[in-house]
Amino acid sequence: MIVDMVNSKGVMTVGQLMEALDASESTVRRDLLHLDKTGRLRKVHGGATRMSTSEFVTTDQSMSGRKELHAKEKRAIGNYAATLIQPGDFVFIDGGTTTECLVDAITEVNATYLTNSLPHAQKLLAKGCRTLLPAGEVKPLTEVLVGTETADSIRRYHFTISFWGTNGAGIDSGFTTPEFNEAAIKRIGIENSKHPYVLCDSSKFSSIALVTFAEFNDAIVVTDSISDPALRETGNVIEALARR
Repeated sequence: MIVDMVNSKGVMTVGQLMEALDASESTVRRDLLHLDKTGRLRKVHGGATRMSTSEFVTTDQSMSGRKELHAKEKRAIGNYAATLIQPGDFVFIDGGTTTECLVDAITEVNATYLTNSLPHAQKLLAKGCRTLLPAGEVKPLTEVLVGTETADSIRRYHFTISFWGTNGAGIDSGFTTPEFNEAAIKRIGIENSKHPYVLCDSSKFSSIALVTFAEFNDAIVVTDSISDPALRETGNVIEALARR
């Protein structure tokens, strides 16, 4: 009965379940814990949400192959994220199609930008922005700099704000990518950022990739919109379409 109610409503609080089942709080919480452990629902603070079917991402896609996917949502995310950059900021911008929308929306030229993406660097230069590139090897598929030299370069810097792409995002799995080298760079950059943001359209909440590079509460998430109440309860997700 609990599973049926949670699947029907999407989310149920402990209090609602107690009332519907005429059961004690301890009984409901014990049942939720069991159902969470057996993978039939997800236990969250104060209640439970239904399980979602996640797509497992094992390989990266080319920039051209991803550019038109969820284009409207990515533009909204990029437009909002651009408003977060202030004069004097030292900004890191990760590679990716959503972060490219951020680059397209940037108007703040009185900041310093470091990116590991060659296309992003060209666009920033065309805007008249002071632009830095780390050392490293260019990955042909995505045109980003990767490897130990890139990681060592980024480790030296401390960013006031940073923006990161991700292949998957989840409360339990964190932020994930299929690339081990890129995961190391993302992890270092987030750790060295005062205000890290992960930019991802809402489709990424149903995806999980091979490597977790940060926990879900390690950064603020900027997305287009969210339907899962559990995500809204985290307090670190910004819905860009709601800010327009």
